[in-house]
Amino acid sequence: MVPSTLENTTLHASCVALDGRGVLICGPSGSGKSALALELMARGASLVADDRTEVRRVGKRLLARAPAAICGLIEARGVGILRADVVTEVQLHVIVDVGQLETARLPRHLEGQILGVALPRLNRVDGDYFPAALIQYLKGGAIDPEGEPKLR
Repeated sequence: MVPSTLENTTLHASCVALDGRGVLICGPSGSGKSALALELMARGASLVADDRTEVRRVGKRLLARAPAAICGLIEARGVGILRADVVTEVQLHVIVDVGQLETARLPRHLEGQILGVALPRLNRVDGDYFPAALIQYLKGGAIDPEGEPKLR
């Protein structure tokens, strides 16, 4: 995804946080990154960044924040640019790829690499429950198909 030799990068992604855990929402333009961020915000998450997210590596952790020019702003297609309360920086705990559809009922554990750090990766699920499931994932983690509890 991003070379491991770098210490920081800016990604075409949105990011929200819940209880100190960050979700990096990736995918192509128009794939629903901001829409998913808004859904998660409506369920209690806070905006970190929309459309562009600065990520820096600190040891084995990845920290995300918004570029200064867009901090506190999120686009809602058909509505406009909205102001939002923000978390200025959060440790990333999971990547959600809205450009990839998950069809497995109990998907296998996937990972994404950013700056040489592996994070759990979830693909988009077509279902109204997906944002609620992501909130619960952040609160309690998931059991992988092999039966191991993980906060991916």
